[in-house]
Amino acid sequence: MKITEKEILSKLDLVVDKLLNLDRPSDEKKLTEEGGEAIGMFPRDFGIQEWDWPQGVGLYGLLRLSKYYKNNKYLDFLNNWYKNNLKVGLPSKNINTTAPLLTLVDLCDLVDNPEYEKLCLTWADWLMNCLPRTKEGAFQHVTSANGDRQGVRLNESEMWIDTLFMTVLFLNRIGQKYQRQDWIDESINQVLVHIKYLYDKKSGLFYHGWSFNENSNFGEVFWCRGNSWFAFGILDYIEMFDGTLNPGIKKFLVDTFIAQVKALVKYQSKSGLWTTVIDDSTSYEEVSGSAAIVTGILRGIKLGILDDKYRAPAEKAIIAICKNIAKDGTVLNVSGGTGMGYNKDHYKNIIIAPMAYGQSLTICALTEALNHL
Repeated sequence: MKITEKEILSKLDLVVDKLLNLDRPSDEKKLTEEGGEAIGMFPRDFGIQEWDWPQGVGLYGLLRLSKYYKNNKYLDFLNNWYKNNLKVGLPSKNINTTAPLLTLVDLCDLVDNPEYEKLCLTWADWLMNCLPRTKEGAFQHVTSANGDRQGVRLNESEMWIDTLFMTVLFLNRIGQKYQRQDWIDESINQVLVHIKYLYDKKSGLFYHGWSFNENSNFGEVFWCRGNSWFAFGILDYIEMFDGTLNPGIKKFLVDTFIAQVKALVKYQSKSGLWTTVIDDSTSYEEVSGSAAIVTGILRGIKLGILDDKYRAPAEKAIIAICKNIAKDGTVLNVSGGTGMGYNKDHYKNIIIAPMAYGQSLTICALTEALNHL
């Protein structure tokens, strides 16, 4: 890496501190009036306190950093976060609100709180038996209703690439923890069916979603953060098996990952980042997706899945990410929550705002970079 350990650790401290104290935007009302959902204005997404996917991804970054440091430096923060949310009351169960449970599974090993374990187990059971399914049994991408914590948006018969990170990682993790083969098998089924309908063999990239109602991939857009959920998440998924994953399935997943990385590197910008629409250089460069992508690439090199020719693109990306960290630790050029789009302009018009997942994915990228110094 052409960046020192001291520099990365300094950036990490800033980004973590900002994540722990992340507030809602001061111009939230103005953003809602100017564009609302069309520009990615979902009030629940902002800050660190709400129980939803942005915050869930945020907590996961802290967990990974704690594992790197081999200490429980952020244990009190994590424990208090979950205790406070349970006290306030949780939102509706759906794909996105499952994300915080990925970290909670590990927290159960560190904190003696039967309520945590019960929540994880009952939620996993709900995923298996109550979450709506599409044709072929895929998890339907049900999300929180905008402005209603107990409501849901069904997104009928739709599969989104986000589901793999937000829900399937948790189902596999808890299945492994409690040796529930039915949960593990279902996680495998979900990974395979999502690849079947979202992976584009011609380009090597992933579409954002698939509709069984329309028999289409919506706008057939190669969204940066969507691709990053696979590039980052699939290696975490494989590692959860600790060598027990069926060799044929593992080879299929690894081959898909390698093909995706080859395509991603081809579209990497001169700056080192990726644009929010990967194959459209006129779209803006986006840091959260870029951070997750480079995390996957670095992890792939470490595991021997990718060869050293990918080290230079990874170094370039890490340097670019560091340049997008403000003095107060805010990760810049992070796109807001992004619903399904029917054209590239939809993705180009999503707002830029400080987000918990932007902080967290940057933490993951910088932490992984420390392993390659």
